[in-house]
This record gives sequence, C-alpha cells and structure tokens, in this order.
Amino acid sequence: MSGMNRQEFLRTATLASAVAMTGAAKNLSAQNTAPAKPCDLVAVMGGEPVAMFEAAIKEVGGMERFVKKGQKVTIKPNIGWDRKPELAANTSPELIAAIVKACLAAGASQVTVFDHTCDEWKKCYATSGIPEAAEAAGAKVMPGNDESYYREVDIPQGKSLKKAMVHQAILDSDVWINVPVLKHHGGANISCAMKNLMGIVLDR
Repeated sequence: MSGMNRQEFLRTATLASAVAMTGAAKNLSAQNTAPAKPCDLVAVMGGEPVAMFEAAIKEVGGMERFVKKGQKVTIKPNIGWDRKPELAANTSPELIAAIVKACLAAGASQVTVFDHTCDEWKKCYATSGIPEAAEAAGAKVMPGNDESYYREVDIPQGKSLKKAMVHQAILDSDVWINVPVLKHHGGANISCAMKNLMGIVLDR
C-alpha cells in the first residue's frame, strides 16, 4: 500500500474502525475516569454518533495520533443503499463530517470520501446525505462505480485470491478510516468493519 507497509495498513484500519464503531473493550460513561495513557480500542455506547466519536477519539489520543500534517486521508463510510439517514442503513452523514473535520484539523492535506455502492450509486449518494455533509466539511467525494477508479494489486500470501482491483483512493492515501454501520446481516449475522471493506474493491 502507498505510504505504509502491510502491518501498518492493517493496524490503521483496525484502530480507525474501533474509533468509529462500538467494540467490546471499554464502556465510556460519565462516571468513568480517563486512563493514564491513550487506549488502542474503546467502545462508546449510548448517545449521538458525533458525540460518541468525539469521546472515542479523545480516549485513543486524538486524531493527531493517526493523521499527521500533510497526509492524504481516505474515509470509507457505508453508502451502499438508497436509504435516508434516519433508517441507519448507511453511515451517519454527521459522523462523516465530524471525522473529516478532525482529519483536517490534525493537518491532513486532503480527505477523500467514497464507496462502491450496492444500489445505484447516484441515488445512494444523494439519498444518504453523505456527499453533501462531507464536502461541506472540506472533503473530496469520489464515486466507486466504474472500473477506471480501481487498480490491480497483489495480495501477499493469498491462498485463493492472488490479486484484487482496489479503489485508487485507498491506494493513494497515507491513512484510511473505515466507518461501517453495526447492523444485522442475513448471511454473516452481523455487518461491521470487515463487511464494509466490500466497498473498496471492484469485484465483490
């Protein structure tokens, strides 16, 4: 991956997903005292998405811990469905705007937001409210619907899958942040961070 090795790539993806979604590490409530040093994994339960994000990113040491001055950042929300924000099929647009602002405040030179949608991409983008919120916060929004946005990469130590077509926004970024939606899934039982990665490749 551009700008980082495989281990750093996986660590960044894992930590960023933990910031954006709930996990099983720690319940941050008003009664809890702050840890002596930043955590690697936190869970914030109860509240609105932006407030929970702000509490979580503070506990892990601030966005500056992950995003350095001049770096290019890609944010990968779930924009997969032609559904309004209140139905929670996609990532909260307010949450994406808050993450964009935090990245820019940390010194990011560019923040890109995209998804390879399941429903028709223009409808998904428009109905989700994410592009409007992301652009208002200072991000660049890219589609993921066409093969021209993807480049073939090797998969080190792949057993069955040796290569994949990955979106250029991911490959050209120094940091990327996975922002899924935690919800029920008919096949996997739960849809979260790994499921959201289906939107970074051309052939799902």
